[in-house]
Amino acid sequence: MSGLTLAEAQKALTAGLKKADEIGQPMNIAVVDAGGHLLAFARQDGAIRASIDISQRKARTSILMNMPTGDLAALVQPGQELYGLEQLSGGMVPFGGGLPVHRDGELVGAVGVSAGSVEQDTQVAQAAVDALT
Repeated sequence: MSGLTLAEAQKALTAGLKKADEIGQPMNIAVVDAGGHLLAFARQDGAIRASIDISQRKARTSILMNMPTGDLAALVQPGQELYGLEQLSGGMVPFGGGLPVHRDGELVGAVGVSAGSVEQDTQVAQAAVDALT
């Protein structure tokens, strides 16, 4: 099974950027391979700088946990099973905007988006992932 190609990463990035334009929210969008390594990235004009790092961490978190980052939010609250998870592996991000990319049931990459609300980040990430299916 091969991972995401640069062409696929660029296709996902283009779809995400289009969605960000549609909703009127400048975004930082990162596409990573199955090892969590950056394949493609864009920062739209006006997207906050802190989200450059956050978008990449969302993508990496999605790879490391093999799940959408939004699914982690409830699990990392005080008293919950994964409390403190965000302190591990260089700083995971346990809120929405990171989505894994699967091909034939195998994890091949992920998309991370940041600079809007969690809902906006997730919408843009979903558009990027949808472009690959």
